[in-house]
Amino acid sequence: MPAVSKGDGMRGLAVFISDIRNCKSKEAEIKRINKELANIRSKFKGDKALDGYSKKKYVCKLLFIFLLGHDIDFGHMEAVNLLSSNKYTEKQIGYLFISVLVNSNSELIRLINNAIKNDLSSRNPTFMCLALHCIANVGSREMAEAFASEIPRILVAGDTMDSVKQSAALCLLRLYKTSPDLVLMGEWTSRVVHLLNDQHMGVVTAAISLITCLSQKNPDEFKTCVSLAVSRLSRIVSSASTDLQDYTYYFVPAPWLSCKLLRLLQCYPPPEDGAVKGRLVECLETILNKAQEPPKSKKVQHSNAKNAILFEAISLIIHYDSEPNLLVRACNQLGQFLQHRETNLRYLALESMCTLASSEFSHEAVKTHIETVINALKTERDVSVRQRAADLLYAMCDRSNAKQIVAEMLSYLETADYSIREEMVLKVAILAEKYAVDYSWYVDTILNLIRIAGDYVSEEVWYRVIQIVINRDDVQGYAAKTVFEALQAPACHENMVKVGGYILGEFGNLIAGDPRSSPLVQFNLLHSKFHLCSVPTRALLLSAYIKFINLFPETKATIQEVLRCDSQIRNSDVELQQRAVEYLKLSSIASTDVLATVLEEMPPFPERESSILAKLKKKKGPGAVSASELDDSRREGGAELNGGGGADRVPDTATTVASTASTPSPSADLLGIRSAAPIGASSTNAGSLLVDVFSEAGPAAAAAAAAAAAAAANDDDGFLSSAPPSEDPAPPLSEADELLNKFVCKNNGVLFENQLLQIGIKSEYRQNLGRMYLFYGNKTSVQFASFSTAVSCPGDISAQLNVQTKPVEPLVEGGAQIQQVLNIECLTDFSEAPLLNIKFRYGGALQNITLKLPVTINKFFQPTEMTSHDFFQRWKQLSQPQQEAQKIFKANHNMDTEVLKAKLLGLGTALLENVDPNPENYVCAGVIQTKSQQVGCLLRLEPNGQAQMYRLTLRCSKDSVSSRLCDLLALQF
Repeated sequence: MPAVSKGDGMRGLAVFISDIRNCKSKEAEIKRINKELANIRSKFKGDKALDGYSKKKYVCKLLFIFLLGHDIDFGHMEAVNLLSSNKYTEKQIGYLFISVLVNSNSELIRLINNAIKNDLSSRNPTFMCLALHCIANVGSREMAEAFASEIPRILVAGDTMDSVKQSAALCLLRLYKTSPDLVLMGEWTSRVVHLLNDQHMGVVTAAISLITCLSQKNPDEFKTCVSLAVSRLSRIVSSASTDLQDYTYYFVPAPWLSCKLLRLLQCYPPPEDGAVKGRLVECLETILNKAQEPPKSKKVQHSNAKNAILFEAISLIIHYDSEPNLLVRACNQLGQFLQHRETNLRYLALESMCTLASSEFSHEAVKTHIETVINALKTERDVSVRQRAADLLYAMCDRSNAKQIVAEMLSYLETADYSIREEMVLKVAILAEKYAVDYSWYVDTILNLIRIAGDYVSEEVWYRVIQIVINRDDVQGYAAKTVFEALQAPACHENMVKVGGYILGEFGNLIAGDPRSSPLVQFNLLHSKFHLCSVPTRALLLSAYIKFINLFPETKATIQEVLRCDSQIRNSDVELQQRAVEYLKLSSIASTDVLATVLEEMPPFPERESSILAKLKKKKGPGAVSASELDDSRREGGAELNGGGGADRVPDTATTVASTASTPSPSADLLGIRSAAPIGASSTNAGSLLVDVFSEAGPAAAAAAAAAAAAAANDDDGFLSSAPPSEDPAPPLSEADELLNKFVCKNNGVLFENQLLQIGIKSEYRQNLGRMYLFYGNKTSVQFASFSTAVSCPGDISAQLNVQTKPVEPLVEGGAQIQQVLNIECLTDFSEAPLLNIKFRYGGALQNITLKLPVTINKFFQPTEMTSHDFFQRWKQLSQPQQEAQKIFKANHNMDTEVLKAKLLGLGTALLENVDPNPENYVCAGVIQTKSQQVGCLLRLEPNGQAQMYRLTLRCSKDSVSSRLCDLLALQF
């Protein structure tokens, strides 16, 4: 850039600025500014023509006055005239004035555009850069219309200087962000992508920002950038700090460019080319290795640059979710940061581990850091770090550690910051419900939650505990006893009174045999809280009182006296007054039979998914839910807890007339995987176990769903499709088997991804039933039309599996995601997978994709714990040749112990420790649950690390299962 001569110092400007700063008051400043404005105006209007230096000086003064907050209504033409100067400083001031003061509606815009065009075509690199900076700073649609076609040509021209290329790339990025419809790369696409190979690192750094933005909108057009990005990243990662001296920052080669390259790769699925993928894996391994090396400098800038690259690499590993070894290594690296003295590093490590916890491969590795995370929750000074620790505990929770994590979160709640208490309460409630095996523990946890943080317990939480207690006969007595004891505390939260009133009103008779909790004692205990409660709670207690009259006739006189007092029947609140009057009259005139019918015990609620998850998502805000909570997103489908719309609320026990029809006992599964059969549905119907997932709005919808299930049972294909296909389904993709094999040992992840569509999957299985959630994501900015899916069970599988689907929306907006629920019932063992066909129109062209649904026989495993004696005794019993299947094969992946264990656990069997005499071997046991029979399976995996070989042996009570499992598993190790 040209040097500024001494004569360009503009002494007059310096004197003016000094005068302004020396003003003692606002009035003095305004007076001095007005004087200067008058002087400038007279100079501009004078007969004497001003030279370039004077124009520059006065335009600078106007610019300074504008920046002080004063309006400028003249001088624009003089600034435009400066653009035609051949002096750099004058042209620079002219562009600066225009960038700051001229808006896109100015009448001068045409003159400005002409001046910019002249500079762009001048081939003077300094002038070209000034023009490009001005276009980017203004960034208006008019600028885009005028120059969007010109700038790509400058960017890719062979004779353009490197500094101009950098400016052109960033200018084009600015225009694309403001007017994407006007910036059409077209013929320039491949040449822009090849800027990643440019010798000048500054050009590559600028170009990659542009390519990343373009790839997010048009991934298919720029997919060739993946191999070039990997190549460039490989060269940087493998280079020494002395190789890239101009771009080495505190001994870290090109950290900004490395981060941008890693971020670009996150726009695409893993490379399909084996060589490119192998090179990328090497890069990621090198980055992880360098993180373990001792620092080359003690300066914070060195560690910041090094860690920035590391965290971007870990984000890419998580995005791919296909390299178990890298995922486990990333987890271990993050685990080291959990105890780092730098707060920001601890925060980022916790945040990244939340995402890692959702991967089947790294979940077990994340769990090993549970004590460190719990310690962080208790001792961290920064509330944001404590919140991330709570998020990570929530993400790593499963059946093996649920009680420990819930206990720690409850303990922390007592001293938690008020800003995160409500979210903590929701998470505790979700975990307690999701992983409850012992329902008495669930009841204890929720009541403890209300006691500790009652003000932050939302209605959804206490509604849910009541619904579960009502649906579970075996926990009702315990809940009544526990809530009765909780109400005896001198200070009792109002939410506890609500739960106590409801449960004692329904099930108080189960503890009435104990003199310490006799009917009158229960009533007096509830009524002692009455005057301290709000109106809605008092209304609920009045309903509990009328229930008491039905349950305990001996309390009738006492309760009638309470209802009869003036504070009730003359209450200023209309709701309380009406209840008191109606309940009093009902108890007085109704016969015992009528009273028993009207006040009959509440029937079980239909099993629905918890709405607490939806509330948690809403609280955290759109896009704030981590990947570990993919399962939460399935709640967006509109299925409210216990009924559609307002049915999420617990019905008033007294105003709801109970049905006299018999109701089937509800499912024992809190997650609602095995839904109860709808009223009136035949128990022999193959679809009846799964049908109520279609019920959105009470009995009518349930009946319609039952009819749909009956139709499905008579369907030749045994499934419900979301739309009748207008064209024949395409044959399965060539990589369908490979995609299927990815999910043998995991239930969650990305099933399929191309440049248009991403299909995510989340599934869960219990005994012979499964529920699968498919998430269809539109990766483009264009709407998918006529979107439809169909599941088919060709050949023998139609008699082996029963698959029901819920229809999908026919339109998928750009960037949007929709979900589909599939219910699966295993009737008998099977070897083939159902087919999923997806059809939609993109830009008028039909897209027809067929995949294999990742439903394999091992999904229906029930893990079985065994001692060493029992295992080998059963092993010998399964000694017939047809019951055994064995394969000896070369290792396909690294023989990492933790990864092997994670895969065997993901298989669904129980991993038996200390059973095999050889500690290097792995043995597992499980029972495959089908509707027609149970198939016992024993597995033995013998690794030979020296030869990099495995011997896999399976013995099952059914020969076809042995061979199928052996074929599936041989591809996993």
